[in-house]
Amino acid sequence: MFDIHRVEIEWGGRKLKLETGHMARQADGSVLAQYGDTSVLATVVYARNPKPGIDFFPLTVNYQEKTYAAGKFPGGYFKREGRPTEKETLVSRLIDRPIRPLFVEGFRNEVQVVVTVISFDNENDPDMVGMIAASAALTISGVPFLGPIGAARVGMIDGQMVLNPLCDEMAKTKLDLVIAGTQDAVMMVESEAHELPEMQMLEAVMFGHKHFQPVINAILKLADAAAKEPFDFKPPEKDKFYAQAKALIEDDLRTAFSIPEKQKRNDMVGAAKAKLMSSIQISEGDTAAADKQLLGGAFKQLEMDVMRGTVVKTGRRIDGRDLKTVRPILSEVGILPRTHGSALFTRGETQALVVATLGTGDDEQYIDGLEGTRKERFLLHYNFPPYSVGETGRMGSPGRREIGHGKLAWRAVHPLLPSAEEFPYSIRVVSEITESNGSSSMASVCGASLAMMDAGVPMKRPVAGIAMGLIKEGNDFAVLSDILGDEDHLGDMDFKVAGTSAGVTSLQMDIKITGITEEIMRIALNQAHEGRLHILGEMSKALTGARDSVGEFAPRIETIKIPVDKIREVIGSGGSVIRDIVAQSGAKVDIEDDGTVQIASANKESIEKALSMIRAITSEPEVGLIYKGKVVKLMEFGAFVNFFGAKDGLVHVSQLSSTIRPNHPNEVVKEGQEVWVKLLGFDDRGKVRLSMKIVDQATGKEIPRAEGDPPEDEGMRRDRPPRREGGGGDRPRRRDR
Repeated sequence: MFDIHRVEIEWGGRKLKLETGHMARQADGSVLAQYGDTSVLATVVYARNPKPGIDFFPLTVNYQEKTYAAGKFPGGYFKREGRPTEKETLVSRLIDRPIRPLFVEGFRNEVQVVVTVISFDNENDPDMVGMIAASAALTISGVPFLGPIGAARVGMIDGQMVLNPLCDEMAKTKLDLVIAGTQDAVMMVESEAHELPEMQMLEAVMFGHKHFQPVINAILKLADAAAKEPFDFKPPEKDKFYAQAKALIEDDLRTAFSIPEKQKRNDMVGAAKAKLMSSIQISEGDTAAADKQLLGGAFKQLEMDVMRGTVVKTGRRIDGRDLKTVRPILSEVGILPRTHGSALFTRGETQALVVATLGTGDDEQYIDGLEGTRKERFLLHYNFPPYSVGETGRMGSPGRREIGHGKLAWRAVHPLLPSAEEFPYSIRVVSEITESNGSSSMASVCGASLAMMDAGVPMKRPVAGIAMGLIKEGNDFAVLSDILGDEDHLGDMDFKVAGTSAGVTSLQMDIKITGITEEIMRIALNQAHEGRLHILGEMSKALTGARDSVGEFAPRIETIKIPVDKIREVIGSGGSVIRDIVAQSGAKVDIEDDGTVQIASANKESIEKALSMIRAITSEPEVGLIYKGKVVKLMEFGAFVNFFGAKDGLVHVSQLSSTIRPNHPNEVVKEGQEVWVKLLGFDDRGKVRLSMKIVDQATGKEIPRAEGDPPEDEGMRRDRPPRREGGGGDRPRRRDR
């Protein structure tokens, strides 16, 4: 019934198994990858005919985590998986980026890769296993794919590189780097690091590349046994219209690519394209759609040749810069009057308005993942509205690009944040891209650093980022610092490096060719280091470090610790007590399970009042101190006064007044009246004894005792009923039956 093929290798201390022919047999390619007890199923299906009229490759990658994989129910009312989580979106991009450049040029058939996590062992992260499974499924599917690729995760624990660290080891690692590539070259890198030197990052990349070679060999072995016949694909006639296009508009494009201003340049490039399309007549018939597509391809190829050839030959770029110069930078902070922190970072024609907001524990985000539910106190959101590139467009929920760029900036800044003990705030940063012409994600990194320092977040050091590009023509290549949008679009590499003056915090690399060498990466990293230091210098003109305190409109947070057994008393039945504290003080109160209490308000008096109320509940009153209380009940023998949180005490009739001996307490006080009392102590049954007569009710100060005055509790001693012998106070002894 099944024609099953398996390959198994020992890799990173665990077994990696690749299996095909058992599940999803109707897909063009289907591979089950198992690493430890984490299992991922990858399937590939591709159309046999191209979509008519499209000039791009319609590849879709969907990574999905099923909660049953970890033996969990999904959260939410419906109890089933819904829209993709942030991690699912990020991993979908992670798989897409290294495989997309490896499809044969000109292939326009729709391809869908679906990667499903079906078992998770809480030890091996399924993202990297999913990349391997997808690579294997593509390799055996018959689709024109120039793979396979391998993938690996690299950590650094105690200064040593670690291959595929376990999930619980990630808390100890100074590096989280995922790398993918072919046998000969690196295709993709994604990482977060704790200020590591550039050459150590390069060492980690090459370490990963070396150690995923056995995975590539295993995929090739599986393909030898189970690969389907290659799809009969004939690339379109690439040069059919190229010569005509070159004769018609090459000079126009050269003129366009000498204009520094983006909009003017785009207008002239658009005019050149319109001229080409109107000048070459395409005959009607069966080949009309294909010819129109070839004409568009000829234009794009000529556009690339003009721009790229000029840069490689002359070392001069579209806007006149040399290869290393960074565009002019202007950093501004505190530009929004009511926000907690704000910055406007402008680099050439790229601009990010970045705003930092401080919150309390209530503002932390709950993240429900396969590994369990956790809380995140730092959020960074990136928005890319269409007006930023001078276009109209649909605006809605964030797309894959916005989520990916936001996470890249998050990784760059995250290692520099203070701990929750040092700075007990939740932090949300929002980057609004108001202009874009290259590397808006790195502008978001710079703006986020400035906005948080403006908000008073005590970051260890400022962070900056720079995007590097590559143009490779044969054996000649040029590495570009601070690339423009056109240099990204028409170039071969987008290599983003973020960090501080001390080292790299994040690195992301995407390649549009079949890979780059170690030499190119070394040049790019060194050049990026120079550019980053320059950008940090420009940022320091606005702000060199965090402000001394949070802004005027940010909440102040006071943190105290209470005994765990007192949490119930502070919360009260159904939350009644804590609601009363919030209502009376105006402060926001968060209580953790370990007894940590955070009290937040922009008003200092509100914090002090909430603190006082909580301490009154959790602390014990001290004998000899004076407290302000409220009369809550009157009895013939005295008045009960609520004087310390929920604690009541008795003011005996003999302790109500120093001038008269009342027959009933209502002659001196009334219920609801506020009074000053002194705590005299506790009787032999633990009951609280209070006195009003020795406290000045107008000032709350103790009345000095004259020489020869009786003890403070003399009246209470005299009026107490005598205790009967044998115990039991004034209660009659029960007769034995």
